[in-house]
Amino acid sequence: MIALDGGGSCIADARHLTGAFLARLQADHGIPVSARAMDITQLVVSELVTNARKYAPGPAWLELRVVGAVVEVTVWDSDPVLPVARAADPGRVGQHGLEIVMAVAEGFEARRESPGKRVTARMALWDAGGGGHR
Repeated sequence: MIALDGGGSCIADARHLTGAFLARLQADHGIPVSARAMDITQLVVSELVTNARKYAPGPAWLELRVVGAVVEVTVWDSDPVLPVARAADPGRVGQHGLEIVMAVAEGFEARRESPGKRVTARMALWDAGGGGHR
């Protein structure tokens, strides 16, 4: 679990740490990670950490773990309000992060934890066809 201080660089830091985590899976453990999975996982981390930074006071935590052929991204923050995807609106500027996460993730859940909430998204480590490994 990685503590995120909520500062201006925490989103980029979380994205970078995620890329390094996935690269280590391949290099140190021989676990294949497709280029698509690398990109999608970093996008999801960016969106979830952005939401935590934007809506919750105080620090946030990022946890990355592998469960079988899936990487789980969990972000905890101090705001107990659960996120809700807004109705699609092509004219709306911004506030599409949760819609994006739900569209690319294989699984998504949000639950309250005292104090705050935990949001988890799950992404496949490789494409169904098995190709495209970095």
